Amino acid sequence: MRPIEVVDRLGRWSSGRGPLYVLLAARLRGLIDDGELPPGVLLPPDRALAGALAVGRTTVVAAYDLLRAEGRITRRQGSGTRVAGVATDGQQEDAPVDPLFLDSLEARDDGVLLAVCAAPVDPPPQLAEAFARIAPELAHVDDDIGYYPYGHPSLRQALAERYTARGVPTRPEQILVTNGGQQALSLLAHALVSPGDQVLVEAPTYPGALEVFREQGAVLRGLPVGLDGFEAAVRERRPAVAYVIPTYQNPTGSVLSALARQRLAGAGVPLIEDEVPGDLGFPGEPEPMPIAAYGDAVISIGSLSKSIWGGLRIGWVRAATPLVNRLARLRAVHDLGGNIPTQLAAVHLLPLLDAPELRETLKTRHDHLYKQLTQALPTWEIPTVHGGQCLWVRLPYGDGTSFAQTALRHGLAILPGAGLDITGTSNAHIRLHYRAHPNALTEAVHRLAQAWTTYNPSATHPHPRPTIAI
Repeated sequence: MRPIEVVDRLGRWSSGRGPLYVLLAARLRGLIDDGELPPGVLLPPDRALAGALAVGRTTVVAAYDLLRAEGRITRRQGSGTRVAGVATDGQQEDAPVDPLFLDSLEARDDGVLLAVCAAPVDPPPQLAEAFARIAPELAHVDDDIGYYPYGHPSLRQALAERYTARGVPTRPEQILVTNGGQQALSLLAHALVSPGDQVLVEAPTYPGALEVFREQGAVLRGLPVGLDGFEAAVRERRPAVAYVIPTYQNPTGSVLSALARQRLAGAGVPLIEDEVPGDLGFPGEPEPMPIAAYGDAVISIGSLSKSIWGGLRIGWVRAATPLVNRLARLRAVHDLGGNIPTQLAAVHLLPLLDAPELRETLKTRHDHLYKQLTQALPTWEIPTVHGGQCLWVRLPYGDGTSFAQTALRHGLAILPGAGLDITGTSNAHIRLHYRAHPNALTEAVHRLAQAWTTYNPSATHPHPRPTIAI
Protein backbone atom coordinates (compact mmCIF):
# COMPACT_ATOMS: atom_id res chain seq x y z
CA MET A 1 0.00 0.00 0.00
CA ARG A 2 1.45 3.34 -1.03
CA PRO A 3 1.94 6.01 1.69
CA ILE A 4 -0.49 8.39 -0.01
CA GLU A 5 -3.24 5.74 0.21
CA VAL A 6 -2.70 5.33 3.93
CA VAL A 7 -2.68 9.11 4.40
CA ASP A 8 -6.00 9.34 2.56
CA ARG A 9 -7.52 6.89 5.04
CA LEU A 10 -6.09 8.47 8.18
CA GLY A 11 -8.20 11.63 8.05
CA ARG A 12 -7.79 14.03 10.99
CA TRP A 13 -5.68 11.58 12.96
CA SER A 14 -3.43 14.18 14.63
CA SER A 15 -6.12 16.55 15.88
CA GLY A 16 -6.60 14.86 19.28
CA ARG A 17 -4.64 15.19 22.48
CA GLY A 18 -1.55 13.23 23.35
CA PRO A 19 1.75 12.24 21.72
CA LEU A 20 1.66 11.96 17.95
CA TYR A 21 2.74 8.31 17.96
CA VAL A 22 -0.18 7.42 20.24
CA LEU A 23 -2.63 9.30 18.01
CA LEU A 24 -1.23 7.65 14.87
CA ALA A 25 -1.40 4.19 16.44
CA ALA A 26 -4.99 4.82 17.54
CA ARG A 27 -6.11 5.77 14.04
CA LEU A 28 -4.31 2.82 12.42
CA ARG A 29 -5.81 0.53 15.07
CA GLY A 30 -9.29 1.77 14.17
CA LEU A 31 -8.70 1.19 10.46
CA ILE A 32 -7.46 -2.35 11.16
CA ASP A 33 -10.32 -3.19 13.51
CA ASP A 34 -12.89 -1.81 11.03
CA GLY A 35 -11.44 -3.89 8.20
CA GLU A 36 -10.32 -0.93 6.10
CA LEU A 37 -6.76 -2.24 6.42
CA PRO A 38 -7.45 -5.99 6.05
CA PRO A 39 -5.16 -8.84 7.10
CA GLY A 40 -2.02 -9.23 5.04
CA VAL A 41 -1.95 -5.67 3.72
CA LEU A 42 1.56 -4.29 3.38
CA LEU A 43 1.91 -0.97 5.22
CA PRO A 44 4.36 1.73 4.10
CA PRO A 45 7.96 1.69 5.34
CA ASP A 46 8.75 3.92 8.31
CA ARG A 47 10.54 6.63 6.37
CA ALA A 48 7.99 6.75 3.54
CA LEU A 49 5.01 7.12 5.88
CA ALA A 50 6.87 9.65 8.01
CA GLY A 51 7.57 11.75 4.94
CA ALA A 52 3.95 11.64 3.80
CA LEU A 53 2.74 12.63 7.28
CA ALA A 54 5.45 15.28 7.81
CA VAL A 55 6.50 13.71 11.10
CA GLY A 56 9.74 12.24 12.35
CA ARG A 57 10.55 8.62 11.58
CA THR A 58 10.57 7.86 15.31
CA THR A 59 6.84 8.77 15.45
CA VAL A 60 5.98 6.09 12.90
CA VAL A 61 8.34 3.54 14.46
CA ALA A 62 6.80 4.08 17.90
CA ALA A 63 3.26 3.77 16.50
CA TYR A 64 4.15 0.57 14.67
CA ASP A 65 5.79 -0.80 17.83
CA LEU A 66 2.59 -0.22 19.79
CA LEU A 67 0.51 -2.04 17.19
CA ARG A 68 3.00 -4.90 16.99
CA ALA A 69 2.88 -5.32 20.76
CA GLU A 70 -0.92 -5.56 20.50
CA GLY A 71 -0.66 -8.20 17.80
CA ARG A 72 -2.31 -6.04 15.13
CA ILE A 73 0.68 -5.87 12.79
CA THR A 74 3.80 -7.93 12.07
CA ARG A 75 7.27 -6.53 11.27
CA ARG A 76 9.87 -8.77 9.67
CA GLN A 77 13.17 -7.96 8.03
CA GLY A 78 12.81 -8.36 4.28
CA SER A 79 9.02 -8.67 4.24
CA GLY A 80 8.09 -5.28 5.68
CA THR A 81 5.21 -4.27 7.94
CA ARG A 82 1.89 -6.01 7.43
CA VAL A 83 -1.50 -6.14 9.08
CA ALA A 84 -1.64 -9.30 11.17
CA GLY A 85 -3.67 -12.26 9.97
CA VAL A 86 -3.88 -14.26 6.78
CA ALA A 87 -5.18 -12.55 3.67
CA THR A 88 -8.27 -14.14 2.14
CA ASP A 89 -7.85 -15.42 -1.42
CA GLY A 90 -9.30 -12.93 -3.83
CA GLN A 91 -9.64 -10.33 -1.10
CA GLN A 92 -9.91 -6.84 -2.47
CA GLU A 93 -9.28 -3.59 -0.64
CA ASP A 94 -11.74 -0.76 -0.74
CA ALA A 95 -10.50 2.20 -2.72
CA PRO A 96 -9.06 4.90 -0.47
CA VAL A 97 -11.61 7.50 0.52
CA ASP A 98 -10.78 10.90 -0.91
CA PRO A 99 -10.06 13.49 1.82
CA LEU A 100 -12.98 15.54 0.49
CA PHE A 101 -15.43 12.81 1.51
CA LEU A 102 -13.56 11.52 4.53
CA ASP A 103 -13.79 14.98 6.07
CA SER A 104 -17.59 14.85 5.78
CA LEU A 105 -17.76 11.35 7.25
CA GLU A 106 -15.72 12.12 10.35
CA ALA A 107 -17.20 13.53 13.55
CA ARG A 108 -16.96 17.26 14.07
CA ASP A 109 -13.98 18.47 16.06
CA ASP A 110 -14.46 21.91 17.56
CA GLY A 111 -10.71 22.45 17.63
CA VAL A 112 -10.25 21.98 13.87
CA LEU A 113 -11.22 24.53 11.21
CA LEU A 114 -12.54 22.73 8.14
CA ALA A 115 -11.30 24.17 4.86
CA VAL A 116 -11.84 21.04 2.74
CA CYS A 117 -15.41 21.10 1.42
CA ALA A 118 -16.29 24.36 -0.32
CA ALA A 119 -19.95 25.27 0.23
CA PRO A 120 -21.94 28.04 1.94
CA VAL A 121 -21.55 27.73 5.71
CA ASP A 122 -25.12 28.71 6.55
CA PRO A 123 -28.43 28.74 4.66
CA PRO A 124 -29.80 32.09 3.46
CA PRO A 125 -33.07 33.37 4.93
CA GLN A 126 -34.74 32.76 1.56
CA LEU A 127 -34.48 29.02 2.20
CA ALA A 128 -36.84 29.11 5.19
CA GLU A 129 -39.09 31.51 3.31
CA ALA A 130 -39.33 29.10 0.37
CA PHE A 131 -40.43 26.24 2.61
CA ALA A 132 -43.02 28.52 4.23
CA ARG A 133 -44.39 29.39 0.79
CA ILE A 134 -44.94 25.75 -0.19
CA ALA A 135 -46.77 24.78 3.02
CA PRO A 136 -50.23 25.63 1.60
CA GLU A 137 -49.41 23.71 -1.56
CA LEU A 138 -48.48 20.60 0.44
CA ALA A 139 -51.68 20.90 2.47
CA HIS A 140 -53.72 20.46 -0.72
CA VAL A 141 -51.83 17.48 -2.17
CA ASP A 142 -54.34 14.74 -2.90
CA ASP A 143 -54.13 11.35 -4.62
CA ASP A 144 -50.35 11.63 -5.15
CA ILE A 145 -47.97 8.99 -3.81
CA GLY A 146 -45.05 11.42 -4.18
CA TYR A 147 -42.64 9.18 -6.12
CA TYR A 148 -41.08 11.12 -9.00
CA PRO A 149 -37.89 9.45 -10.30
CA TYR A 150 -37.59 12.15 -12.96
CA GLY A 151 -38.19 14.93 -10.45
CA HIS A 152 -41.28 16.95 -9.69
CA PRO A 153 -42.84 18.40 -12.88
CA SER A 154 -42.82 21.96 -11.55
CA LEU A 155 -39.06 21.94 -10.92
CA ARG A 156 -38.32 20.24 -14.23
CA GLN A 157 -40.36 22.96 -15.96
CA ALA A 158 -38.57 25.74 -14.08
CA LEU A 159 -35.14 24.33 -14.91
CA ALA A 160 -36.06 23.91 -18.58
CA GLU A 161 -37.16 27.54 -18.70
CA ARG A 162 -33.92 28.65 -17.08
CA TYR A 163 -31.82 26.82 -19.66
CA THR A 164 -33.94 28.20 -22.49
CA ALA A 165 -33.47 31.74 -21.18
CA ARG A 166 -29.69 31.14 -21.19
CA GLY A 167 -29.69 30.27 -24.88
CA VAL A 168 -30.11 26.50 -24.59
CA PRO A 169 -33.65 25.56 -25.72
CA THR A 170 -34.80 22.84 -23.35
CA ARG A 171 -37.98 20.85 -22.73
CA PRO A 172 -38.92 19.48 -19.30
CA GLU A 173 -38.43 15.98 -20.73
CA GLN A 174 -34.71 16.77 -21.00
CA ILE A 175 -34.37 17.41 -17.24
CA LEU A 176 -33.73 14.87 -14.48
CA VAL A 177 -33.75 16.19 -10.90
CA THR A 178 -31.25 14.53 -8.55
CA ASN A 179 -30.18 14.63 -4.93
CA GLY A 180 -27.39 17.10 -5.58
CA GLY A 181 -24.76 17.35 -8.27
CA GLN A 182 -22.82 14.40 -6.86
CA GLN A 183 -25.72 12.04 -7.51
CA ALA A 184 -26.01 13.47 -11.00
CA LEU A 185 -22.37 12.57 -11.64
CA SER A 186 -22.81 9.12 -10.12
CA LEU A 187 -25.83 8.30 -12.28
CA LEU A 188 -24.05 9.46 -15.42
CA ALA A 189 -21.01 7.36 -14.61
CA HIS A 190 -23.22 4.31 -14.11
CA ALA A 191 -25.00 4.94 -17.40
CA LEU A 192 -22.06 5.83 -19.62
CA VAL A 193 -18.95 4.10 -18.24
CA SER A 194 -18.08 0.40 -18.06
CA PRO A 195 -15.00 -1.09 -16.38
CA GLY A 196 -11.93 -0.43 -18.51
CA ASP A 197 -13.47 2.48 -20.42
CA GLN A 198 -11.29 5.55 -20.80
CA VAL A 199 -12.54 8.88 -19.45
CA LEU A 200 -10.88 12.20 -20.24
CA VAL A 201 -10.69 14.65 -17.33
CA GLU A 202 -8.94 17.90 -16.60
CA ALA A 203 -5.82 17.87 -14.47
CA PRO A 204 -6.55 19.08 -11.85
CA THR A 205 -10.31 18.77 -11.43
CA TYR A 206 -13.10 18.20 -8.91
CA PRO A 207 -12.12 15.12 -6.87
CA GLY A 208 -15.74 13.99 -6.47
CA ALA A 209 -15.89 13.36 -10.22
CA LEU A 210 -12.69 11.31 -10.14
CA GLU A 211 -14.18 9.15 -7.40
CA VAL A 212 -17.39 8.30 -9.26
CA PHE A 213 -15.47 7.38 -12.41
CA ARG A 214 -13.05 5.23 -10.43
CA GLU A 215 -16.00 3.55 -8.76
CA GLN A 216 -17.08 2.41 -12.24
CA GLY A 217 -13.63 1.02 -13.02
CA ALA A 218 -12.79 3.73 -15.54
CA VAL A 219 -9.26 4.39 -16.81
CA LEU A 220 -8.78 8.11 -16.24
CA ARG A 221 -6.70 10.16 -18.68
CA GLY A 222 -5.68 13.69 -17.76
CA LEU A 223 -5.49 16.75 -20.00
CA PRO A 224 -4.62 20.33 -19.04
CA VAL A 225 -7.42 22.48 -17.65
CA GLY A 226 -9.81 23.26 -20.49
CA LEU A 227 -9.09 19.85 -22.08
CA ASP A 228 -6.38 21.25 -24.32
CA GLY A 229 -5.54 18.58 -26.89
CA PHE A 230 -9.04 17.16 -26.63
CA GLU A 231 -9.55 16.30 -30.30
CA ALA A 232 -6.28 14.37 -30.57
CA ALA A 233 -7.02 12.53 -27.34
CA VAL A 234 -10.47 11.54 -28.64
CA ARG A 235 -8.92 10.12 -31.82
CA GLU A 236 -6.17 8.25 -30.00
CA ARG A 237 -7.96 7.10 -26.85
CA ARG A 238 -11.57 6.66 -28.04
CA PRO A 239 -12.92 7.61 -24.62
CA ALA A 240 -16.40 6.70 -23.44
CA VAL A 241 -16.94 10.18 -22.05
CA ALA A 242 -15.14 13.40 -21.15
CA TYR A 243 -15.69 15.63 -18.13
CA VAL A 244 -15.05 19.37 -17.96
CA ILE A 245 -15.82 22.31 -15.65
CA PRO A 246 -15.93 25.22 -18.11
CA THR A 247 -16.87 28.14 -15.85
CA TYR A 248 -14.91 28.94 -12.66
CA GLN A 249 -13.23 25.59 -12.84
CA ASN A 250 -12.75 23.70 -9.61
CA PRO A 251 -10.03 24.19 -8.37
CA THR A 252 -8.30 26.71 -10.65
CA GLY A 253 -11.17 29.17 -11.23
CA SER A 254 -10.47 29.36 -14.97
CA VAL A 255 -13.16 30.14 -17.58
CA LEU A 256 -13.22 28.64 -21.07
CA SER A 257 -13.56 30.94 -24.06
CA ALA A 258 -16.50 30.68 -26.45
CA LEU A 259 -14.19 29.25 -29.12
CA ALA A 260 -12.95 26.53 -26.76
CA ARG A 261 -16.53 25.64 -25.86
CA GLN A 262 -17.45 25.22 -29.52
CA ARG A 263 -14.36 23.05 -30.02
CA LEU A 264 -15.28 20.71 -27.16
CA ALA A 265 -18.91 20.42 -28.24
CA GLY A 266 -17.96 19.28 -31.72
CA ALA A 267 -15.44 16.57 -30.88
CA GLY A 268 -17.92 13.71 -31.26
CA VAL A 269 -17.74 12.22 -27.77
CA PRO A 270 -20.27 12.49 -24.91
CA LEU A 271 -19.17 15.49 -22.87
CA ILE A 272 -20.29 16.09 -19.28
CA GLU A 273 -20.37 19.84 -18.64
CA ASP A 274 -20.26 20.49 -14.89
CA GLU A 275 -21.98 23.83 -14.38
CA VAL A 276 -22.16 23.64 -10.58
CA PRO A 277 -19.70 26.55 -10.04
CA GLY A 278 -21.07 28.46 -13.03
CA ASP A 279 -23.42 30.63 -10.96
CA LEU A 280 -20.59 31.88 -8.73
CA GLY A 281 -19.28 34.76 -10.81
CA PHE A 282 -18.26 37.98 -9.11
CA PRO A 283 -20.28 41.19 -9.71
CA GLY A 284 -20.01 42.45 -13.27
CA GLU A 285 -18.54 39.24 -14.68
CA PRO A 286 -20.23 38.14 -17.92
CA GLU A 287 -22.07 34.81 -17.96
CA PRO A 288 -20.59 32.56 -20.65
CA MET A 289 -22.85 30.53 -22.91
CA PRO A 290 -23.12 26.89 -21.75
CA ILE A 291 -21.30 24.36 -23.88
CA ALA A 292 -24.68 22.69 -24.40
CA ALA A 293 -25.61 25.65 -26.62
CA TYR A 294 -23.05 24.42 -29.17
CA GLY A 295 -23.83 20.71 -29.45
CA ASP A 296 -26.51 18.08 -28.82
CA ALA A 297 -24.01 15.56 -27.39
CA VAL A 298 -23.29 17.77 -24.38
CA ILE A 299 -24.68 16.68 -21.01
CA SER A 300 -25.05 19.44 -18.42
CA ILE A 301 -25.25 19.05 -14.67
CA GLY A 302 -26.07 21.69 -12.07
CA SER A 303 -26.79 22.05 -8.37
CA LEU A 304 -28.03 24.47 -5.73
CA SER A 305 -25.65 23.26 -3.03
CA LYS A 306 -22.69 25.49 -3.94
CA SER A 307 -24.80 28.57 -4.58
CA ILE A 308 -27.41 28.40 -1.82
CA TRP A 309 -26.54 25.78 0.80
CA GLY A 310 -24.83 22.40 0.90
CA GLY A 311 -27.70 20.87 2.84
CA LEU A 312 -30.12 21.68 0.01
CA ARG A 313 -29.63 18.46 -1.92
CA ILE A 314 -31.02 19.57 -5.28
CA GLY A 315 -29.14 18.87 -8.48
CA TRP A 316 -30.06 18.07 -12.05
CA VAL A 317 -29.02 16.69 -15.41
CA ARG A 318 -29.90 18.28 -18.74
CA ALA A 319 -29.48 15.81 -21.60
CA ALA A 320 -31.19 14.21 -24.57
CA THR A 321 -34.51 12.63 -23.61
CA PRO A 322 -33.41 8.98 -24.19
CA LEU A 323 -30.50 9.46 -21.76
CA VAL A 324 -32.77 11.15 -19.21
CA ASN A 325 -35.12 8.16 -19.45
CA ARG A 326 -32.23 5.79 -18.84
CA LEU A 327 -30.99 7.80 -15.87
CA ALA A 328 -34.47 7.87 -14.36
CA ARG A 329 -34.64 4.06 -14.50
CA LEU A 330 -31.29 3.83 -12.71
CA ARG A 331 -32.35 6.41 -10.18
CA ALA A 332 -35.64 4.64 -9.42
CA VAL A 333 -33.73 1.51 -8.38
CA HIS A 334 -31.74 3.50 -5.83
CA ASP A 335 -34.28 5.81 -4.18
CA LEU A 336 -37.55 6.02 -6.20
CA GLY A 337 -37.15 9.78 -6.44
CA GLY A 338 -36.10 12.77 -4.38
CA ASN A 339 -37.66 14.79 -1.58
CA ILE A 340 -40.72 16.51 -3.03
CA PRO A 341 -41.09 19.38 -0.49
CA THR A 342 -37.47 20.32 -1.13
CA GLN A 343 -38.03 20.27 -4.89
CA LEU A 344 -41.10 22.48 -4.55
CA ALA A 345 -39.08 24.91 -2.45
CA ALA A 346 -36.29 24.83 -5.06
CA VAL A 347 -38.68 26.27 -7.65
CA HIS A 348 -38.84 29.45 -5.55
CA LEU A 349 -35.08 29.43 -4.91
CA LEU A 350 -33.88 29.29 -8.53
CA PRO A 351 -34.09 33.09 -8.99
CA LEU A 352 -31.65 33.42 -6.09
CA LEU A 353 -28.91 32.12 -8.39
CA ASP A 354 -28.94 35.54 -10.08
CA ALA A 355 -29.13 37.59 -6.89
CA PRO A 356 -26.41 40.28 -6.74
CA GLU A 357 -25.91 39.81 -2.99
CA LEU A 358 -24.65 36.26 -3.58
CA ARG A 359 -21.98 37.47 -5.97
CA GLU A 360 -21.02 40.40 -3.77
CA THR A 361 -20.51 38.13 -0.77
CA LEU A 362 -18.30 35.82 -2.82
CA LYS A 363 -16.15 38.71 -4.05
CA THR A 364 -15.80 40.19 -0.56
CA ARG A 365 -14.66 36.90 0.92
CA HIS A 366 -12.30 36.18 -1.97
CA ASP A 367 -10.66 39.55 -1.51
CA HIS A 368 -10.41 39.05 2.23
CA LEU A 369 -8.73 35.65 1.95
CA TYR A 370 -6.41 36.81 -0.83
CA LYS A 371 -5.27 39.83 1.16
CA GLN A 372 -4.68 37.81 4.31
CA LEU A 373 -2.71 35.15 2.44
CA THR A 374 -0.48 37.51 0.50
CA GLN A 375 0.39 39.42 3.66
CA ALA A 376 1.03 36.38 5.87
CA LEU A 377 2.63 34.09 3.26
CA PRO A 378 4.30 36.30 0.63
CA THR A 379 6.36 33.46 -0.87
CA TRP A 380 3.28 31.46 -1.87
CA GLU A 381 1.97 31.66 -5.43
CA ILE A 382 -1.67 32.72 -5.10
CA PRO A 383 -3.50 33.53 -8.37
CA THR A 384 -6.67 35.60 -8.21
CA VAL A 385 -9.92 34.45 -9.80
CA HIS A 386 -13.09 36.12 -11.10
CA GLY A 387 -15.57 33.69 -9.59
CA GLY A 388 -16.01 30.27 -8.10
CA GLN A 389 -15.10 29.37 -4.57
CA CYS A 390 -11.45 28.31 -4.41
CA LEU A 391 -7.89 29.56 -4.62
CA TRP A 392 -5.41 27.13 -6.18
CA VAL A 393 -2.28 27.85 -4.18
CA ARG A 394 1.20 26.68 -5.15
CA LEU A 395 3.72 26.14 -2.36
CA PRO A 396 7.29 27.32 -2.96
CA TYR A 397 8.67 23.99 -1.72
CA GLY A 398 7.53 20.73 -0.18
CA ASP A 399 4.27 19.09 -1.20
CA GLY A 400 0.63 19.65 -0.44
CA THR A 401 0.03 16.24 1.15
CA SER A 402 2.69 16.52 3.83
CA PHE A 403 1.92 20.20 4.43
CA ALA A 404 -1.75 19.33 4.91
CA GLN A 405 -0.66 17.01 7.71
CA THR A 406 1.34 19.84 9.30
CA ALA A 407 -1.64 22.18 8.97
CA LEU A 408 -3.86 19.59 10.62
CA ARG A 409 -1.61 19.59 13.66
CA HIS A 410 -2.21 23.34 13.83
CA GLY A 411 -5.97 22.84 13.77
CA LEU A 412 -6.72 23.35 10.07
CA ALA A 413 -7.97 20.70 7.61
CA ILE A 414 -7.09 21.58 4.00
CA LEU A 415 -7.25 19.74 0.69
CA PRO A 416 -3.88 18.80 -0.90
CA GLY A 417 -3.56 19.00 -4.65
CA ALA A 418 -2.48 15.39 -5.19
CA GLY A 419 -6.05 14.12 -4.83
CA LEU A 420 -7.33 16.46 -7.56
CA ASP A 421 -4.84 15.59 -10.30
CA ILE A 422 -4.46 12.13 -11.83
CA THR A 423 -1.28 13.17 -13.67
CA GLY A 424 0.64 13.79 -10.45
CA THR A 425 1.61 17.33 -11.45
CA SER A 426 -0.27 19.18 -8.70
CA ASN A 427 1.57 17.80 -5.69
CA ALA A 428 2.92 21.27 -4.92
CA HIS A 429 -0.60 22.72 -4.62
CA ILE A 430 -3.29 23.03 -1.99
CA ARG A 431 -6.88 24.12 -2.46
CA LEU A 432 -8.27 26.82 -0.17
CA HIS A 433 -11.87 27.98 -0.34
CA TYR A 434 -13.33 31.35 0.69
CA ARG A 435 -16.90 30.35 1.52
CA ALA A 436 -16.40 30.74 5.30
CA HIS A 437 -17.09 33.90 7.31
CA PRO A 438 -14.29 36.51 7.22
CA ASN A 439 -13.27 35.89 10.85
CA ALA A 440 -12.92 32.16 10.13
CA LEU A 441 -10.85 32.93 7.02
CA THR A 442 -8.59 35.16 9.09
CA GLU A 443 -8.09 32.43 11.68
CA ALA A 444 -7.44 29.88 8.93
CA VAL A 445 -4.65 32.02 7.48
CA HIS A 446 -3.20 32.50 10.97
CA ARG A 447 -3.03 28.72 11.40
CA LEU A 448 -1.62 28.26 7.90
CA ALA A 449 1.16 30.74 8.68
CA GLN A 450 1.94 28.99 11.95
CA ALA A 451 2.04 25.62 10.18
CA TRP A 452 4.33 26.99 7.47
CA THR A 453 6.89 28.19 10.02
CA THR A 454 7.16 24.64 11.39
CA TYR A 455 6.95 22.80 8.07
CA ASN A 456 10.12 20.90 7.29
CA PRO A 457 9.76 18.67 4.24
CA SER A 458 12.51 16.29 3.28
CA ALA A 459 13.20 18.27 0.08
CA THR A 460 13.26 22.04 0.45
CA HIS A 461 14.35 23.08 -3.04
CA PRO A 462 11.90 25.21 -5.06
CA HIS A 463 9.48 23.36 -7.33
CA PRO A 464 10.26 23.16 -11.05
CA ARG A 465 7.46 24.11 -13.38
CA PRO A 466 5.36 20.99 -14.07
CA THR A 467 4.46 19.61 -17.48
CA ILE A 468 1.17 17.84 -18.03
CA ALA A 469 0.75 14.89 -20.34
CA ILE A 470 -1.83 12.21 -20.84
